[in-house]
Amino acid sequence: MTLPPTDQKPKPRRRFAAIRASFLTGLVVIAPIGLTAWLIWTVAGWVDGWVLPLVPHELRPEHYIGVNLRGIGVLIFLIFTLVVGWLAKGFFGRALIRSGEAIVDRTPVVRSVYSGIKQIAETVFSQGEEKFDRACIIEYPRPGIKAMAFVSSTAKGEVARLADTPEDPLISVFMPTTPNPTSGFLMFVPRSQITYLDMSIEDAAKLIISAGLVYPTEKDAPKPR
Repeated sequence: MTLPPTDQKPKPRRRFAAIRASFLTGLVVIAPIGLTAWLIWTVAGWVDGWVLPLVPHELRPEHYIGVNLRGIGVLIFLIFTLVVGWLAKGFFGRALIRSGEAIVDRTPVVRSVYSGIKQIAETVFSQGEEKFDRACIIEYPRPGIKAMAFVSSTAKGEVARLADTPEDPLISVFMPTTPNPTSGFLMFVPRSQITYLDMSIEDAAKLIISAGLVYPTEKDAPKPR
């Protein structure tokens, strides 16, 4: 008598598939939390290592409690930055800054380095309109292929005069690379060749860093304007 085939062999495979699915699900939950905590811990340690050596040993918390608390340097840096910003808004602060910059302008090498860093800092941390405020699509590296970029500002000066027509000015856009968005290309594109996106800068950055794997959901995507 021939016995009917049994279905006991696939069970271990199903168990293994279930275990693997649970492991991957746990990894998806743990990885963002762990990487975020590791990044915060690393940055706090880096700032502490840069700030605490400038603080006298008698004023450090470990001098009194005997434990080196990570993040104290970050707190000191934030308080110091707030105080400097508050003083820089006052009359005496502005006068002191002008005097210091006048001395720097007389130093050949330091003058070039300081002016470049100052322009970058003012552009990045500016609260005005001159900053990355929109994501866009341009044709790169040839017509028919689309690339994502960030709109910087309207070109000015000599670069602006290169535009074919005043009605179609050149727009400076920054096209970051994947997965490191801090490097990329600065390009000047006619406004008519730029397609603006409704997604936010944060969603566009996630899309670039993830190499096209993380798209904004319908709930997070802003409504068309």
